[in-house]
Order: sequence, then structure tokens, then C-alpha cells
Amino acid sequence: MDRRSFIAGGLSLPWLAQAGGAQAQSGPLTKIIFPFSAGAGGDTLCRLVAPHLASQLERTVIVENRTGGDGLIGIKAVKGANPDGATILVTTGPTMYLLPMVETTPSFDTAKDFVPVSQLARFEFALVVSPSIQVTDFKSFVAWLKAHPDKTSFGVPSNGTIPHFTGSKLEKDLGIPLTRVPYRGTAPIITDLIGGHIPFGITTLADAVPQHRAKGVRILAVSSAERSPFVPEVATFKESGIDLVADGWYGMWLPAGSPPDFAAKLSAAAVATLAKPEVQEKLTAIGLIPVGSTAEGLSKQLAADIALWQPIVKATGYKIEN
Repeated sequence: MDRRSFIAGGLSLPWLAQAGGAQAQSGPLTKIIFPFSAGAGGDTLCRLVAPHLASQLERTVIVENRTGGDGLIGIKAVKGANPDGATILVTTGPTMYLLPMVETTPSFDTAKDFVPVSQLARFEFALVVSPSIQVTDFKSFVAWLKAHPDKTSFGVPSNGTIPHFTGSKLEKDLGIPLTRVPYRGTAPIITDLIGGHIPFGITTLADAVPQHRAKGVRILAVSSAERSPFVPEVATFKESGIDLVADGWYGMWLPAGSPPDFAAKLSAAAVATLAKPEVQEKLTAIGLIPVGSTAEGLSKQLAADIALWQPIVKATGYKIEN
């Protein structure tokens, strides 16, 4: 199976990525490894928090994009790094729990190979329909699907992602056969929805909001536990009768064996950074919802997501050869 486009969630926002990423501070050098390309929402998040962490930790903090292998190159780099505070991992939560689920031989064990630090920010997914479909809400959309069994293809950013398995959950709960169409990212899904080339898609909410507001597409349901602040008029999946909460999020980890005192200091610095109004304003502007949790909060979120997605993923039989 082609692994190149496995991204568990992200936002493509190249105009907000800062060049370089070095933060001039005294003290030792620390690298934040982000395992995806520059310009994505997670990359912007890293470059936004880096100078604040540098100030609080009294050390130089830089961001390094270590891409490849669906995030595995960067994850393995941190897994194998010295646990001395010089290397930090920031990546999507779904990457940390979905990859071990879908690999035939898991490349890492999140609980054993990493020390949790903080959940940084979350983002939402959405079910988006083409304007060519005459529906107004999720209920009428389901009726449309039942009336058009030959038009049930839906787009996802790639295989093996939260949108992929959300589609599997919908198929099971609705009892309607659906045909998944993997794309390379979210932008081409929106383009094909606008053009009426595909009836619906499941993608990152932030990427769909501009065209939803411009009436180029229509968002019918969001994945969050409560209605999204970005589209408060749109119901959640749960409100629509689908028992599913499927947020994506970014988290921070250290290599296993890292000193507990440094991990605690880094966690406190992350929480303080995400609480700053100027940081929150910049994150919400790109569709990210600031969190800033304790290490325990990150571990609880990870455990909850594993419990949610493991049976769904297992039921699909989906695997990546490695």
C-alpha cells in the first residue's frame, strides 16, 4: 500500500509558516521535530510556540521538518534520540495512534517509546457536500443517499486517516454502502465538490469553511463533541444521530527515559504558552483550537481515542504493509 499520503489530519497554510524557525536564546539547543512539511497547520503551530518555549526554558529552540514515511521518519528520529531534552516531537495525535493500528508490524509503541508532555491544539473534521446535491441538513442527506445508491462515492484526504474511518463508521451506522475515494490532501476534494465531480467528502473543517461561507460547498455535520465555533449553525455528528466524536489534535512528546523534571517543566511551559491571548488568536485564525493540557491530559486523550478507533479500524481490516 502506498504510504506517501498518510496524514491523520492537518491544515495546509503555507503563507503562515515562518522561515527558518531558529529562536535566539541562551542555553542549550533543543529541536522540535515536526514530521510533516513546512507550511502545514502543525508546522505553523510549532513555529508559533517555539519562541515562547525558548524564553521559558532558557534555551535555543528551533523547528525542524523531518518528513517522510507518513510521519514515521520524524517519529523514529525522536524515538531514537538521546533523552536529554534536546529533541521534542510535535505531531498529530491520530498519527501516534493510527499508525500502530494499521501497520502490519508496528514501528513504535506510543506508551513505551515516548513521554507525554501536552496536548497543544485540536482541529475538527466535517462532512461536506457538493452544491449540486439538493439537501439542507444531515437528515435530508441520508434520504438523498438512499434514493441515489449509485452516487455514494465520497472523498477523503488519503487512506488510513480519520476521515477514512469516519466514512467506515457512517457506512455501518447508516446501513448504506459507500465508496471511498482517496485524494492527496484536502484542497482537491473541495475543488471536486465545487465542480460537482463528487457528491460529498469528509475533510478538515478549516479547509471547508471558506467555501461553505461562500456557498461553494455545504457543511452538513462536524466531528466535534459540541458545535464548532467556526460554524456554529452546523450540527455535530452526534446531534445528527451518529455516535461519533472525531477531532484531530496536535500533541507534544519526549523520548522515553527523558528526565521527569524537564518533562514537567516543558509541560508547564506549553500550558502557559497556549494560554496566552496572542497565541490563541493566531491559532484560531487558522482553524486550530488551543488546548494546552497536562501530560496526564494528553495520555487520557490518547487512551480515549485508541478505545474509540481500535474497533472501527479493526472492523475495516485495513492494513499498511511495512
